[in-house]
Amino acid sequence: MLDVVLGSQWGDEGKGKLVDILCDDIDVCARCQGGNNAGHTIVVDGVKYDFHLLPSGLVNPKCLNLIGSGVVVHVPSLFEELENLEKKGLFCRDRLFISSRCHLVFDFHQRTDKLKEAELSATKKSIGTTGKGIGPTYSTKASRSGIRVHHLVSEEPGAWDEFKVRYQRLVESRYKRYGDFDYDVESELKKYEGYRELLKPFVVDAVDFVHKAIADDKKILVEGANALMLDLDYGTYPYVTSSATGIGGVLTGLGVPPRTINNVYGVVKAYTTRVGEGPFPTEQLNEVGETLQDVGAEFGVTTGRKRRCGWLDLVVLKYSNLINGYTALNITKLDVLDKFKDIKVGVSYSYKGKTLSSFPEDLTLLGKVEVEYVTLPGWETDITKVKNYDDLPENAKKYLDYIETFVGVPVKWVGTGPARDSMLKKH
Repeated sequence: MLDVVLGSQWGDEGKGKLVDILCDDIDVCARCQGGNNAGHTIVVDGVKYDFHLLPSGLVNPKCLNLIGSGVVVHVPSLFEELENLEKKGLFCRDRLFISSRCHLVFDFHQRTDKLKEAELSATKKSIGTTGKGIGPTYSTKASRSGIRVHHLVSEEPGAWDEFKVRYQRLVESRYKRYGDFDYDVESELKKYEGYRELLKPFVVDAVDFVHKAIADDKKILVEGANALMLDLDYGTYPYVTSSATGIGGVLTGLGVPPRTINNVYGVVKAYTTRVGEGPFPTEQLNEVGETLQDVGAEFGVTTGRKRRCGWLDLVVLKYSNLINGYTALNITKLDVLDKFKDIKVGVSYSYKGKTLSSFPEDLTLLGKVEVEYVTLPGWETDITKVKNYDDLPENAKKYLDYIETFVGVPVKWVGTGPARDSMLKKH
């Protein structure tokens, strides 16, 4: 059976730490979608590890890790990330496996990603992409012109020549779209000829890999990248990523049926943040937002971009739960609220005097909604040293209880700091 960890807001909720903790008792950790546009930071024994493309379960020396078929892979970044982990003493190549069905992200995808964003910026409609080439790669995947891992590592006669034909055809299509942009085709082809042998030891048939693990009753944890509000179908489109970031992406990205899913854990920041453009109803463009940003160190792991901050949006969380069906919640970064005398939570949206029944799909409307807030008393106490849930201040527990009751999902874990042991479990 599989347990799943998913982001419930606009990402950056701190999923990596929960994955790391759960991986203490897990046999396999799997990524199912996204690419190296994701970012998780995990602190173990005072050492900080940054994960982008690789599964966070690599920090557990007993855990096997899979990059599933729904993930798009930029091979140079993959090896760079592995080398950075090794520089910090984490040697894990023998525990990493990559689906042969993953699509490859090339440097020209990253180049065209930035060109597309520049086009949109000229019309003041930029998405706020990371520029990692993720969208263009999913685009070529959807147009059936993409190149997969098995195309690169195949040992069939003539496979490398076929790879070059596919690659050059794809580059030519990008030139037709964006003009003759500066790009060294031969240099990248030479790099990938070298990557063929380097990549081969990692490549597996991921469907076979996962289903053998299920048949052997292995404990499998699926690590979602990004978050529900960045989902291609259910997020704040078009200010979204290019993959299915909800529970549906788990099924398609790993090739597993719904009945294999056991628990779905939603990770929720104790307030709300987002990176990039698009409406953000509870955003606080004031001292509150600045405090959340400063105290919460709200800068992107992948991009370094400053995150927009606001009060916790329970409309978003309830909508997210409708789609993902969380069995339990992990509330992270509760300590960031330590100094607030009063804490607000958004509980409903209204438009032209009428309360909306759900999260609106129309971003023009979303940008005009009025948020109804409930104000809860703060605890004005440092909780970073608290090691047991029961020892939290009463007002902190009341805040958590309010979230739990409103959403209808139990809170199981609470984050009170960046370290690995700063996670309280509610019994």
